Amino acid sequence: MKKIIIYILGIIIISFLIPILLTKEKVEQVSTSNEESENNEQQSVQNNYEYSAYNTIKLFHASTNQIEEIKLDDYLLGVVSAEMPVDFELEALKAQSVVARTYTIYTIVHNKGKHGDADICDSSACCQAWISKEDRLNRWDEDKRESNWDKITEAVNSTAGKIITYNGEPINAFFHSNSGGTTEMPINVWGGSGYPYLQVVETSGEENYSQYASEAEFTKDEILNKIKEKHSEIEIDWNAEKPFEITEYTDSGRVRTVRFGNVNLSGVEARSIFGLRSSNFSVELNGENIKFSVKGYGHGVGLSQTGSDSLAKQGKNYEEIIKHFYQGVEIINY
Repeated sequence: MKKIIIYILGIIIISFLIPILLTKEKVEQVSTSNEESENNEQQSVQNNYEYSAYNTIKLFHASTNQIEEIKLDDYLLGVVSAEMPVDFELEALKAQSVVARTYTIYTIVHNKGKHGDADICDSSACCQAWISKEDRLNRWDEDKRESNWDKITEAVNSTAGKIITYNGEPINAFFHSNSGGTTEMPINVWGGSGYPYLQVVETSGEENYSQYASEAEFTKDEILNKIKEKHSEIEIDWNAEKPFEITEYTDSGRVRTVRFGNVNLSGVEARSIFGLRSSNFSVELNGENIKFSVKGYGHGVGLSQTGSDSLAKQGKNYEEIIKHFYQGVEIINY
């Protein structure tokens, strides 16, 4: 009888303990779930913060020394309308929009402190060209202002959030006006090890943009004096069989080295000294003067703007245009 009573008491105690244990386990599960949810929420907030950090940028205006806070895509409207002719094909303008957005983010990430508290400046000599909407509209014919601005807006808005990456990182999205038919590798312009996504590529149709071909002519004294500003040791015997000559070309056909008398200049240095539009030039004696015949406009690295327009006229979309000029890249939503 005593054993039966103990057995019954044991059953009663167990019946009370089981709900308590189950409730505790449930509470622990809910607590763990809440911690995971909180961690996920914190991670989500962190990711959103990282991405939203680029939605508003600080733009330094070189002419006024002022910094303006501006929405990224509003800034890009000013960049695209300043950098590329509005009468270019829409797909070319879209490509320029994605390139400019990528260039901006790359600059913010890699050049912190370059402009003090600002992220980027409005000078094409330093960063990218930029123009305000008011100034841009005033430079267009009145009857085209609205349609032109709508076209720029469509190019930027239809590619919103798109950037170019290589191995998951935003690329240094160099671009220029006209490659003369073949782009250049950055190592031949700025030295260094270069970037794997910036290779020599050919683009058909750029010869149709004849306004980008140019000539420059100098007297012998002008040639001598301009070089002497950088190389005081210069001597040129104009009666020699070859007082000057191009001695080496890059893989893209640009001048790697040109010799004047006893001084060798790189093609990039010659371009700077003589104010040429590119280092894709030939040089010849024209009577008593020296004439440079130049193809293209700009350093020739990365996307060619006239090349983009030419490819768009051939039916290429903006993603195809971008992947033509930048090798092995991906276009993603940042």
